[in-house]
Amino acid sequence: SMSATYGHPATEALVATLAGTEHDTGLDILKLENIAAYFREVRKKYHAFEGQLKGYDSRILVAQVPGGMLTNLESQLKQQNAADKLDQVLAEIPRVREDLGFIPLVTPTSQIVGTQAVLNVLTGERYKTIAKETAGILKGEYGHTPVPVNAALQARVLEGGAPVTCRPADLLKPELAELEADVRRQAQEKGITLAGNA
Repeated sequence: SMSATYGHPATEALVATLAGTEHDTGLDILKLENIAAYFREVRKKYHAFEGQLKGYDSRILVAQVPGGMLTNLESQLKQQNAADKLDQVLAEIPRVREDLGFIPLVTPTSQIVGTQAVLNVLTGERYKTIAKETAGILKGEYGHTPVPVNAALQARVLEGGAPVTCRPADLLKPELAELEADVRRQAQEKGITLAGNA
């Protein structure tokens, strides 16, 4: 089927595990197997796009890495001819995440943490290079983190400045009126009639 590897466990595995328990799903395992058989054939068609992982990998649980993040890491490492460094990067991710205040690993922060872990491993020195986005988290540009970020790293990127302590979006300049005026100007230059406000 399309599950396992970087995805969630197969439905049929969960159904079999829960069968006969108080959490029995009541789903028909034979019908699920027919569906899984179909998708096994579909999966063959896309084999060239699959990553290295062929089964479950407990390193993913330890590193708390979402599946999409793992495929991105593999791609980054392959581009750098460093696919053999995956274990080191997976070990580095929890340390980077701790330095960044245990920020949740969701888009885009999962990619930021992963990229910084790759940089730390490939340069051979933790934070020798700090990605712009990592600096943004340390500066507070992504909002408050669940716990404080690494104070020494934060001081390094702030360079004597102050971190963002308010809602980061409150620091943005209003742009809508300027953009509307620009659209009207361009429309007029091109002879396009715009509909009025309803």
